[in-house]
Amino acid sequence: MSDQNVYLPVDLLHEFTKDFFIAFGAPENDAQTCADVLIASDLRGIESHGIGRLRYYYDRLITGQHDVITNIETIRESPTTAVLDGNHGLGMVIGKYAMNLAIEKARTYGMGSVAVRNSTHFGIAGYYPSMAVEQGMVGYTFTNARPSVCPTFGTMPILGTNPIAFGAPTDEPFPFLFDAATPIVQRGRIEILTREEKPAEEGWLVDVNNNYLTDPNEIITALVKGDAAFLPLGGVGETLGGHKGYGLATMVEILSASFQTGSFLSALSGRNPDGSPAHFKVGHFFMAINVESFVDLETFKETTGSILREIRATRKAPGETRIYTAGEKEYEKEIQVRRDGVEIIPNLQKDLKFVRDELGLTQYEFPF
Repeated sequence: MSDQNVYLPVDLLHEFTKDFFIAFGAPENDAQTCADVLIASDLRGIESHGIGRLRYYYDRLITGQHDVITNIETIRESPTTAVLDGNHGLGMVIGKYAMNLAIEKARTYGMGSVAVRNSTHFGIAGYYPSMAVEQGMVGYTFTNARPSVCPTFGTMPILGTNPIAFGAPTDEPFPFLFDAATPIVQRGRIEILTREEKPAEEGWLVDVNNNYLTDPNEIITALVKGDAAFLPLGGVGETLGGHKGYGLATMVEILSASFQTGSFLSALSGRNPDGSPAHFKVGHFFMAINVESFVDLETFKETTGSILREIRATRKAPGETRIYTAGEKEYEKEIQVRRDGVEIIPNLQKDLKFVRDELGLTQYEFPF
């Protein structure tokens, strides 16, 4: 095992990820989709949801919390809407299917919305609006998640990290792509800190007595027990706008459960009353808006690009040399990662070797 960070080629990790899901019994096309979504995360520099999540998926596939065969059922449908049941299959496969359906409806009718119930973790939320952007559309994605975030003035983890993702085409080399969880940080960030053996920032999480927690290993244990909670965007109380993050998280919960009569809040714990593993029953909501139904696509792109350029050209704070807009850093990161490879730190090397050996993927000889 190397005690140094190593860089692995994107194509190698993509094939390894695909073979990981095939080894569990996923059809090749579904495994390809899962690999596409996970590697997209690493390309954008979002280490919390990329190759580092393979051990996460391994554990959940082994326990049956995620089903490897994905059977998507249409519960209700209109020209512009649909409700789907993912039947606990692979979230990435369900998400891609749902967003494609929303895009096709938008292509014909101007807008398309698809609500999903009984899904599982679907990777980075930003992957799905990007699909709409590639078709000259605007895309939204919302998803609820297992309880880990407390409401304002509370300490009990009841809401999920509940991200909001929005993408819009521009006349620049990259789209506007916003993808963020509604707490200050999310669980994946703590998982990264555990691997890096670094502390969390004070003010990210609280225990049952509203005291801040910073030890990542203690945090992971406390989250499992329900004795720790992430704070919503804005932090404790209302002074810095914590109620706004709380409100956004609740909005996502409604979009991810009420339209699809799906599960919500504590029902998403992934545990039975006796503590044994259960399906997560996650809900999603996807929307695609056909720009051409409102305005010429090139005009929309030019206007959107102009908005972003004017923002970036504003006065910088002392000591700062650059202002970014959403999606810009990720675009530049992808160029770098495709050139240099994905950085694999020592503790992640252990996880990759573990899943490789457990699944018999011995054709992959990692340099660690």
